[in-house]
Amino acid sequence: MEIGERLKAIREQKDMSQGDIEKRTGLLRCYISRVENGHTVPAIETIEKLARAMEVPMYALFYEAEPSASQPPKSAEKGWGSQRRDARTLHRFRKLMGQMNKDNQTLLLHMAQKMARKKASSHAK
Repeated sequence: MEIGERLKAIREQKDMSQGDIEKRTGLLRCYISRVENGHTVPAIETIEKLARAMEVPMYALFYEAEPSASQPPKSAEKGWGSQRRDARTLHRFRKLMGQMNKDNQTLLLHMAQKMARKKASSHAK
């Protein structure tokens, strides 16, 4: 599922109109429509606004439901992902990324880079 489809599904599930989202975010209704219909890929800051407006965590916009509880393969590498809990998360993430189109994969990677930079800069202060 693409992010636009997911945004629309969550908005409709919460019984909100595009006008409601417009009022909460300041984004134009026509822009929200373009995002929902896959004509525009929103910036990370815009995704954050939309998630806040719908009162959902940002990660909820990137997948539909809980992945299956099947056990992931154990990782031979040390570091993040080598412990059982991290490996399970990494396995689920890889599976979900495999279901995304290239544009959404690029967007997600860009978002992760920005979040990592923010965390690194906040630790440096």
